[in-house]
Amino acid sequence: MIIIGVIIMFILPMIFGGMGGSSNNNSSNSETSVTRSTIEREPLPAGSVNETDYYTDDANWVENQTVMNDGLRHFYEKTGVQPHVYITTEINGSSNASMSEVEEYTNELYDELFTDEAHLLLMFYEGTPSNYTTYYVTGSQADQVIDREAADILLDYIDRYYYDMNLNTSEFFSKSFRDAADRIMDVTTSPWIPVLLVIGGVILVGILFLWWRKRKEQEAIEAKRTEDMLSKPIDIFGKSSEADDLAKKYEDK
Repeated sequence: MIIIGVIIMFILPMIFGGMGGSSNNNSSNSETSVTRSTIEREPLPAGSVNETDYYTDDANWVENQTVMNDGLRHFYEKTGVQPHVYITTEINGSSNASMSEVEEYTNELYDELFTDEAHLLLMFYEGTPSNYTTYYVTGSQADQVIDREAADILLDYIDRYYYDMNLNTSEFFSKSFRDAADRIMDVTTSPWIPVLLVIGGVILVGILFLWWRKRKEQEAIEAKRTEDMLSKPIDIFGKSSEADDLAKKYEDK
């Protein structure tokens, strides 16, 4: 696969109560950002899927079945939705199929390949080198987990790792699905939260320091006052006694 680019667009027709969408790549961008996960999701219950193969490789691109299946199985284990990647360079014999033809072909494949509503079918169509189209279809049960945001996450990872020249085809798909599953099933923490926590901690430390310094100043004032009081003569703290007054009176005469 030669690297050239990514323009993302999504189409959401409803089929069998399920969902579909696409990503069409024809420009250059190796730093595709990945959609944040903002929804808490629960995997489909066990038994929802009639398990099938994890991919169909009409293009003969997959170098290592074990590596390929590893990431796809991880996606299934995390989400309860079984993925199936369909890799082809032709749609109905054409290497220049339109988006509508890709969509129609993928929708038909879902019924041919699966007997449940808990699969995610990802069509990866590259009719010409470096110009690929991805289109996905989910069953109505799979929609409970793979909503629009979750599907965007998967397509974003595919668009990102397509450009990684350190990954072969098996690793590219495996890593895309593995990382997508982890992100989909976890709410993405905002990068600002740690920053705000640090700022809040600094402010708290500053407030405590000011309180401590004020307290020390007050203690110093009170200590100085006590010291001054103790250093004064005792007779300064009260009037002289009546006997002292009489003695002084006669001394003056």
